[in-house]
Amino acid sequence: MKITGMKKISEELQGVRTVGIAGHVRPDGDCIGSCMGMKHYLEENFKQLETVDVYLEEIPEKFTILKGTQEVHRSYEEDHVYDLFISLDCADEKRLGPALKYLQSAKRSICYDHHISNPGFAQKNFIFPESSSTSEVIFHVMDEEKISMETAKALYMGLVHDTGVFQYACTRPETLEVAASLLRKGIDGSYIADVTFTEKTYVQNQVLGRALMESILVLDGNCIVSGFRLKDMDFYGVHPVDLDGIVSQLRQTKGVETAIFLHEIGNQQYKVSMRSKSKVDVSRIAAYFGGGGHIRAAGCTMQGTFHDVVNNLTSQIEKQLKAEEA
Repeated sequence: MKITGMKKISEELQGVRTVGIAGHVRPDGDCIGSCMGMKHYLEENFKQLETVDVYLEEIPEKFTILKGTQEVHRSYEEDHVYDLFISLDCADEKRLGPALKYLQSAKRSICYDHHISNPGFAQKNFIFPESSSTSEVIFHVMDEEKISMETAKALYMGLVHDTGVFQYACTRPETLEVAASLLRKGIDGSYIADVTFTEKTYVQNQVLGRALMESILVLDGNCIVSGFRLKDMDFYGVHPVDLDGIVSQLRQTKGVETAIFLHEIGNQQYKVSMRSKSKVDVSRIAAYFGGGGHIRAAGCTMQGTFHDVVNNLTSQIEKQLKAEEA
């Protein structure tokens, strides 16, 4: 159950009075959960710390069930020099956004992550691609008996989101052992999963229905593709966060190996999300186009028409499928 080669966070805090924490832009459940979990754990157990600041972009409303999300910093005007800066769930330093300047100016920096594409950009880097989530990774730098209910709630939310409520292939026995430990703290796991992962608004269900209805099968049924253009999002009055979960639903289609969902974010510019079942390493494809992620879940941003983007992606998927058959 233990991750080897990684010190407890208490050993990293010698001489530290101020801590900055940040995750990737457009934060998801694991990013927010790991950041808030780390904040609570540090504030509750290390009274010598004068400051523990978290920097994240706007947090979707469903994640505000976590205590302290209203205190997250979204302004980067002040030039803080932190004794320690902690990067969580961020595979590329550029994806820290404006918070990157705090990593660069900090006296010491640590990166905890589980993305296989992470090259290691901090002074100390603890990257474990075999872990389900960054929340699972940082559980192991904490003393289990010192984890409060609020910390457990945050970490459990991270597990729920990056494992698809423990359905994805990244869910290992060790993942479930961590989840069990967190549940023993007294948190309501079902509530966390329902409110932050399963529950959808009426409009979110509408756009999901349209995405499914307009999806197409390619590569002899091995790949399913769907997408939204800006005009479609304007029509429904939705934002990118409202599209979360669509690619995972597409992946569930019987006979499909890989699912692609893309939405337009600018003139001929698309944010791509990919999921696979067992044969295709979508992190390799995402990295090829300047993105990153996990073997079974990855993404990138691409330029071109809708059809150009799809053709470029599917050509890479086809190469892997043919190699698998060879």
